[in-house]
Amino acid sequence: MVARTAFVAAFVSRRTLMAGVSPLMALAMVSPGTAFAQTSGAVRPDVPVQANTTTAQQAGTPQDQSTAPSEADNSPSPAGEATTADIIVTGLRSSLQRNLDIKRTATGVVDAISAEDIGKFPDSNVAASLQRLPGVSIQRSGARGEPTGITVRGFGGDFNTTLYDGRRISTATGGRQIDFSTVGSDFIGGISVLKTPDVSLASSSIGATVDIQFPKPFDHPGFRAAVSASGSLQDRAGHVVPTLGALVSDTFADDTLGILSSFIYTRRDTDTNRVFVSGWPGGNFAPCQLQGSTATVCRPTFDPNADPSQRRTLTGWFPQQYGAEQQRTQDERVDGRVALQWHPSNDLMVTLDNNFSRQTISTDVYGFGVWFSQDALRNVKQDANGTAVSFTQAGSPTDFTAAMNKQILQTNQTGLNVKWDVTEKLTVEADGAYAKSWLNPGNTIGSSNGDIGYGGALGTNLGFNITADSNKAFPSISNFGPAGNGGRWADPAVIGSHVTVLQTQKNTDELKQFRGVVTWKEDNITLKAGGQYTDDTFNLLNRSTFTNNFWQAYAGYGAPSGQGSGVSPLPSSLYQGSISLNNFIPGFGGTLPPSVLVYSPQAYQNYLTSLGNPQAQNVPGFNYNGGVNGFTGQFTEAVDPGSILSVNEKTLSLFFSGKMEGQIGSMPLHAAFGVRTENTRLRSIGQGRAPTVITRSAADPTLLSIAFTDVQPISNRSSYTYVLPSVDLRLEVTDTLQLRFDASRTLTRPGLSLLNPVVGIGNGQRVGALSGSGGNPNLKPYLASNFDVAAEWYYQRNSYIAVDLFLKNVSNFIVGGVTNQTVGGVIDPTTGNPAVFAITAQVNGPDATVRGVEIAWQQVFGDSGFGFQANGTFVNTNKPYDPKIVGQSGFAVTGLANSANFVGFYDKNGFQFRTALNWRDEYLAGFGQNQNTGSYGAEPTFVNQSFQVDLTSSYDVTKNFSIFGEALNINKNKQSTHGRFKNQLLDVFDYGRRFTLGARYRF
Repeated sequence: MVARTAFVAAFVSRRTLMAGVSPLMALAMVSPGTAFAQTSGAVRPDVPVQANTTTAQQAGTPQDQSTAPSEADNSPSPAGEATTADIIVTGLRSSLQRNLDIKRTATGVVDAISAEDIGKFPDSNVAASLQRLPGVSIQRSGARGEPTGITVRGFGGDFNTTLYDGRRISTATGGRQIDFSTVGSDFIGGISVLKTPDVSLASSSIGATVDIQFPKPFDHPGFRAAVSASGSLQDRAGHVVPTLGALVSDTFADDTLGILSSFIYTRRDTDTNRVFVSGWPGGNFAPCQLQGSTATVCRPTFDPNADPSQRRTLTGWFPQQYGAEQQRTQDERVDGRVALQWHPSNDLMVTLDNNFSRQTISTDVYGFGVWFSQDALRNVKQDANGTAVSFTQAGSPTDFTAAMNKQILQTNQTGLNVKWDVTEKLTVEADGAYAKSWLNPGNTIGSSNGDIGYGGALGTNLGFNITADSNKAFPSISNFGPAGNGGRWADPAVIGSHVTVLQTQKNTDELKQFRGVVTWKEDNITLKAGGQYTDDTFNLLNRSTFTNNFWQAYAGYGAPSGQGSGVSPLPSSLYQGSISLNNFIPGFGGTLPPSVLVYSPQAYQNYLTSLGNPQAQNVPGFNYNGGVNGFTGQFTEAVDPGSILSVNEKTLSLFFSGKMEGQIGSMPLHAAFGVRTENTRLRSIGQGRAPTVITRSAADPTLLSIAFTDVQPISNRSSYTYVLPSVDLRLEVTDTLQLRFDASRTLTRPGLSLLNPVVGIGNGQRVGALSGSGGNPNLKPYLASNFDVAAEWYYQRNSYIAVDLFLKNVSNFIVGGVTNQTVGGVIDPTTGNPAVFAITAQVNGPDATVRGVEIAWQQVFGDSGFGFQANGTFVNTNKPYDPKIVGQSGFAVTGLANSANFVGFYDKNGFQFRTALNWRDEYLAGFGQNQNTGSYGAEPTFVNQSFQVDLTSSYDVTKNFSIFGEALNINKNKQSTHGRFKNQLLDVFDYGRRFTLGARYRF
């Protein structure tokens, strides 16, 4: 540890000098006297890093596993060099050797994952495989426990570009990243993770470029087929759900035509328990609110002339909303692929392919929630950081919530690729693709939510208490139940209607792209030149009952609450039982109420609709004084004009690159250089409106309604151009030891949804939590100067040790801050003063430096079948987040965390077993929480340390038939997050374990 620390410190101490060096200056490392001549020595196989770097002839060359290197010979002979002792090896060890060959022979810094055989990828999820690589860690969906995204060297989400066979993928989510749970892994051929850019492919990722390669007919000429079937069981869901897949490939007409088709159906059912705090807003307490105060009256105010005990002068944070829920998720995914190839001669290869995916995630949610207002808190006890660790609140309402959520993400991409070897030295490639993605197409309702409960006269003097940090315990509440009667916590006799919310996000993303490359190869020199054009159009629209204020139609909880509206009691037929909250999150401390109710929000909504049209007749319980105008009994969504956004982004890129091979003394040197220019033109169109009147609901004093001016279109145009150079050097010091140096400049564009030219104020607001959001159409991309210095020792076949030091200087950071501002002078009825909105917006901010080291070790123990992979990544930055600086909001490098992975395996005689241990330290995920209304800007969200153990195994019953099993999260790891300080719990998800058993047959 001491040696590593000293090594990193020595590297970091030179970061300022390195940051000022242009990447092209690295060419000066090759002295003028260096001879670039034909390299002598052993010949290694030409292993492509990306699928689209091959010639037409190479594209038609079979990928024959019989060329896999020996596992019997442990001598440090170069990868791929045959020996008389060679033994043909397939399966996991063969895949690891191919991955090693790609890493070893690549000019830049590349890690790879290869399928063990057609239809046999190492993991059931692409992101799960990627996390085994050095420098790569994953983000999980809390509700499903599924890996959905990756972070590379501390840069996650939009900082990484994912390609299908070298092509960008459209995504209707509004960001640049993809959800890896939408990518079926069953029939993937391989994945390359480029940590340094290939300018002929892309330079639009500061983290890494992930290229997913799909199989094609001429990868394996002749007839090939594979089928797989499995069943998976999540321990809490309690039932088995299927995954089915089939792939068929054939070449015919004297191997001049080929077709491949695959289909996969995947289903995952997960029941997840969640305890949450929706946000920890920062604000000010008055001394009269504190525990031990002797004030007889407490009216917190900002009036500087008020009594000191009443003035809000004490900095602090409080929980906006607290609750628990069970989420029952059904995740269904359909993947289909067709690839046609025409190979009339060795000089020409034409490939036409289509990729289709459709993921439907349906979630039923049952829970409770209690709402807190900072002004209403009493007996407040703050810790040394200002967090309200205990308090009481009089009159606290209680909501029992139910929701039916659905998200459909559908993508279809069609591409045509032509490779023509004009001469033995000249190859021309043209590639074009059209893709479109839809979020919630058709008449899908994204979320149908019902809230019922009690409040008003039945509100309780609720107690709240924090006993430990967020990775150990959730907060405890006490004195719950109607008027503090815990025995009637879920008594239907006093439960009435509250609010009903329908909400649907409907996005589309249409992507057109074309790429042309000319390649010249002569002896030890390869030159490439070409261009790429992309046209991306993103459209966003949100529909909800917030827009027309129908969500408050029956708010008020009914007569027992003492308020003027709402229906109580509700029909007993609505209730379908309850879920116990006893031992809800095993291993976590904290106290919860006894249970939550199970009911259908649609049945609840249908019951309220059956009461009739309140405009045509008097309907008892309707909220006539809540500004619910136009409601005729039907809960229909209305389009939120402020959510309408259309962004068009056109990018023209030109690139030139070269590769040369030479020698420095007797040491082979491989050099690559390149430059890419990117010109981007943007047009964004939004819909703007301003608030005119805010009214407080008479039925529920926590709810607000807003009236607006007419909608007006607002548009903006912008453009930018950047030059992105790169250089890669690889020196073979000996047959087993090589050194690398890489320097480049890359960029990451802002998410398309951030480019909205409008500041939007939503209609669904709460007292003390007025908020809005706005984009910035003039945002410029993040820019990074990147440097890598690495040493790799391939000391025996299928084994190596590598150390890579990296540094990234990033400028133009996009700061997602929150400012408190008035909008149009509209008055807040709860204060009588101009309403103050917490407006979230983005601007380009300062720069930061990220540096770190990756250490990787792969060891195969001869022909024993045993081996392991181990890696660790250690990163830090000169701009860490300091939670004690109240004004520091919206800027810090996110995603940075140390991580480590270990995979131990046995692979011999048809039997394979793997144990994977994955660890990631705590990290700052980003700024902003579910309730983002604090006085100090966007509060942070941290993800706590995680450690997960997975097991996989398979057995080849025959040459063609195998069975396999998988046990995920056997140590029952939980995902938890916190706010500015460790005891500010935001979420804890317990998604349990998953078991899979299945079979494969290939012929």
